Amino acid sequence: MLLLFCVMACLAPGPPAWSDPPPPFDFDTGYSPIEVIIPNVIPAIYQSVSANASDATLVLRVTALITNAWFDAIAPYHPTAVGVYSDLGRQPAAEHTQANQNVAILHASYPVLVSLLPQHEPEWRAMLLSVGLDPDNPAATAAGIGKAAGEAVVANRERDGMNQLGDEGGRKYNPQPYADYLGYKPVNTAYELRDPSRWQPGIVTRGNGIFQVQQFVTPQMRVTLPYSYDTPNRFSTPAPVKSRLRGAGGMRLYREQVDEVLAVSAALTDEQKMAAQLFDDKLLSLGFSTLHATFFNGLTLEEFVQYDFLVNVAAFDAAIAVWNEKYKHDAVRPFSAIPYAYRNRNVTAWGGPGVGTVTDLPSQEWRSFMPTADHPEYPSGSAAFCAAHAEASRRFFSGSDVLDWTVPFPQGSSRIEPGATPQSDIALQWETWTDFETDCGLSRLWGGVHFMDAITAGWDLGREIGGLAHDFVQAHIAGHPG
Repeated sequence: MLLLFCVMACLAPGPPAWSDPPPPFDFDTGYSPIEVIIPNVIPAIYQSVSANASDATLVLRVTALITNAWFDAIAPYHPTAVGVYSDLGRQPAAEHTQANQNVAILHASYPVLVSLLPQHEPEWRAMLLSVGLDPDNPAATAAGIGKAAGEAVVANRERDGMNQLGDEGGRKYNPQPYADYLGYKPVNTAYELRDPSRWQPGIVTRGNGIFQVQQFVTPQMRVTLPYSYDTPNRFSTPAPVKSRLRGAGGMRLYREQVDEVLAVSAALTDEQKMAAQLFDDKLLSLGFSTLHATFFNGLTLEEFVQYDFLVNVAAFDAAIAVWNEKYKHDAVRPFSAIPYAYRNRNVTAWGGPGVGTVTDLPSQEWRSFMPTADHPEYPSGSAAFCAAHAEASRRFFSGSDVLDWTVPFPQGSSRIEPGATPQSDIALQWETWTDFETDCGLSRLWGGVHFMDAITAGWDLGREIGGLAHDFVQAHIAGHPG
């Protein structure tokens, strides 16, 4: 009953509100990641990492490292599995209990969460104390194993290229956590499109009268240590030729992809709008589809940990490869390309929250339905994350493509058009993982933040990495990592 309570709370659209205290946790039958840890971590991510969980590189770092700690913590309680960053021996078969796994998982989570989100340390302490565990005195063997597993993840990941502590790359650049230390500089400024084929930082606001110029978020993701391959340079996406403005037909191709975005913008449905919002939030889309698949397939606690780690490795490693390609191609976003292609002429498109379609919208006033992320356009990160997630899931479930996931949206629940969209209660359904990854990619076109070629490239890249992630995790489960 407690698991059902958690899933219903998790699958509600929008950041979940954990207002009612859950029932007491049962170590013998419970799933500590789902019942204890996730309800505490999700609010912290929304509060301190990404308000809408749309900053993928930062969100995926939290989810990948914590699921890594879970996986390593229960490896000693599996017949063959070995941890990624720790070899803590094999516990006797009689000790392979769900209670010991839960204790190890909870103690492994503590050092990782303190490392990633130190401002929430009192909450992480309270989380363990709430189930009767002392974060300072791991008395049981399982507690010590978990603590050692979590500390090993921290030791191997605090300086993995992502600049988590703000001390990588010396002091040539601003020594702040997750700051760029590689020196990326955009060709264009927020005020002048010098090269219409290249990324232009946008000017963003929360509607409070304060405006800020975007910076390429975590460009150092491209040099961060992957799990399932050695270097992202092994991957290569086709050049975004329609954005390049080269050759006799360059402007025609440029205008062609611009017109596709405008046509979609002008004809947005409520279903497309809500899908665009769902997939923009990496917790609601990637995270809660994982929870649904867990219960739909009846996974044990051990299987859930293996599966959750797998899909997080897939998305995390996809992000590294995508960021490498984004840096290489440095491609223009629709919000810059549309005014350039139409040169102060009017277009037909969505006119803004609650406005609907406008037939005489000045091109320089066009805006995307979803906020445009602060990094170059090509390839699409979301398309790659979802494709990697879907491919890893198909592999884990023995080739099955069945998902059967339905997400309801009450009337007016849109955060972009609150009160107006959807016009009535709707439900989005994905029968298969293929449907899921397809709509996830297309949602970036519906949202007005990507061209179609970036989505196609993201799908291809993500599927390949999803397969590599599956092989990586299965090798560790079998006890034969490469």
